[in-house]
Amino acid sequence: MAQKNPVKKGPGKPPVPLSGYNRGPLSWLVIGLAVMLMISFLMQMRRVQELNYAPEFLDHLRSGDVKSVVIYEGKGKILGEFKPEAISPGIPARFEVVIPELSKDEILMPLLVEKGVQVRIQKPDIWGPLLWNLMPLLLLIALIYFFVIRNIRSGGGMLMNFGRSKHRVQGKDSKKTFEDVAGIEEAKEEVAEIIEFLKNPKKFKKIGGRIPRGVLLVGPPGCGKTLLAKAIAGEADVPFFSIAGSDFVEMFVGVGASRVRDLFKQAKDNSPCIIFLDEIDAIGRKRGPGFVSGGHDEREQTLNAILVEMDGFDTNDQVIVMAATNRNDILDPALTRPGRFDRQVVVPLPDLKGRMMILQIHAQRIKYDPDINFERLARGTPMFSGAELEALINEAAISASMQNKDFVEMSDLEEARDKVRWGRAKRSRVIDEYDKKLTAYHEAGHALVQSLLPDADPLHKVSIIPRGPMGGATFALPEKDRLYYSKKYCQAQLQICFAGRIAGQMIFNDIDSGAQSDIRMATSIARQMITEWGMGEEVGPIHYGVDGSEMYYYGPMGTDYSQKTAEVIDREVKKLLDSAYEKAEDLIRQNRSKLEALAEALLKYETLDAEEVKIIINGGKLDKPTVSDLLALEQKKAEEKKNKQPSEDSLDGNNFDLDENFDSQQHG
Repeated sequence: MAQKNPVKKGPGKPPVPLSGYNRGPLSWLVIGLAVMLMISFLMQMRRVQELNYAPEFLDHLRSGDVKSVVIYEGKGKILGEFKPEAISPGIPARFEVVIPELSKDEILMPLLVEKGVQVRIQKPDIWGPLLWNLMPLLLLIALIYFFVIRNIRSGGGMLMNFGRSKHRVQGKDSKKTFEDVAGIEEAKEEVAEIIEFLKNPKKFKKIGGRIPRGVLLVGPPGCGKTLLAKAIAGEADVPFFSIAGSDFVEMFVGVGASRVRDLFKQAKDNSPCIIFLDEIDAIGRKRGPGFVSGGHDEREQTLNAILVEMDGFDTNDQVIVMAATNRNDILDPALTRPGRFDRQVVVPLPDLKGRMMILQIHAQRIKYDPDINFERLARGTPMFSGAELEALINEAAISASMQNKDFVEMSDLEEARDKVRWGRAKRSRVIDEYDKKLTAYHEAGHALVQSLLPDADPLHKVSIIPRGPMGGATFALPEKDRLYYSKKYCQAQLQICFAGRIAGQMIFNDIDSGAQSDIRMATSIARQMITEWGMGEEVGPIHYGVDGSEMYYYGPMGTDYSQKTAEVIDREVKKLLDSAYEKAEDLIRQNRSKLEALAEALLKYETLDAEEVKIIINGGKLDKPTVSDLLALEQKKAEEKKNKQPSEDSLDGNNFDLDENFDSQQHG
């Protein structure tokens, strides 16, 4: 079992900035309400009652109720405070008295001295009242600044936010490296010089070389294009600006071009860095005539902005633009020319070794049986992408958890592989006995011919358990990844496709619709052999297929060959299919007893692996419990469990799971 890497704890969360750039409108509303409540509280504390100079103020003064006064010279105003014992509840302790001719009054000062009142003379103040009166206006200006002007200056807020780029910056916690990427070793070697340029640009300037300004990652979906771009940024330890092509396009014309300019401006400010444009075909389609594409089309303006920005790079900018697509045939030539996307890096489906490495990388995060054979599993997953392999590992972990297992076993991985590619097994479906028998002979025909033909891929297993849209399935286990398809291999595949239909017709003297997908696959293989691979005797090595580049906005062009040539192609295809049908029919007729033995075993056990099929073909008998035996055993254990409650330890040690036994019978 592979050693698991220790979990590395990333740095803690960055401190929350104290500035108001990241505050939302709700936060500012709460702050505003708090300020208003504070002002209201202060106003309550400063509440005063107005008194007449005579007789109210003089009467209070003579009664000894006044504690202190402040006399404002030049205003004719007195602010005072009553003694606590002299006021009633609810009445303000402070008071205000206006004396028009304070300087001429001769009664006030002697009376204040006589009653022992604290007196303070306040000189005339201009700024205090002015600022107090201007406070509401200043508060309003501050609110306008924070809500409107500041957001506009930072590029956010309301309509001004449409022109801002919606890119995402990869954080340190999610940083990827080449250790996380497997199966695309050639692509990793091809982008190694980009990492070297980002780390040490002076090395290239010394000789005068120019690093490619743009790198286009091309490959099928799920092969790791985005992961490779993130790993490049992680290896070079530079910022990674990621944005999808669809994020540039909005309902407002000109927004996409504005976002492009904003993205490239921020990238230049943070250089060295990497800009990653995912699914660039959303905005990088070929420009041309048509109702959809015109001179004022939003996508075309966005593409023009990208072309201008990439052409405006200086050799010292240290900004690498990377893009990913699985439709490079529809990209505009101005986008892929040297000086923009100078280099195209092909990210293919992983080969056998690559699939095994990908499976081992994803298996590090789960608990699995050390006896698992990743090489066998990789052989059984031809044409699987990296994303499908990751889903396979995850599905196996979920399946093992649902069965209360302590770790993932090989049977879980093989069941997950079949589930990812063909769908979940439908064991609970009630199937008519005739249909079940028909399916058994159909799949037995496929398995028999695949086992007997030396040019076909080795058989892996055959099952009549419904899975996805199929009533049953026959699975192959290729010994290697095929880069080329020989004519003998293709002819063997055609015979395998027709074997199910032939077996059913031979046994039941009737044909049915169960071979629909087989006929479609056989026709597709035969037409490719004639029109693309030059395997036709009459047509010869001439290409008659339709290229993906020969596409307009409203569909493919007309065929570039005559009606007579089309008739010749159809005749060649028919000849190939008829020949394969006859050979498969002769092979099954000569081995009819083996076909019947395989079908009976499938009806009895539902799933047979390659070794069991080989035993039956050689005339042997299988010694293993049937489906009926498993059901009876399950029912018996359920009754025993009902009669007496076992202890927790015995439950853990003797638990029998019907699904688990099905899996063990299915995968061997």
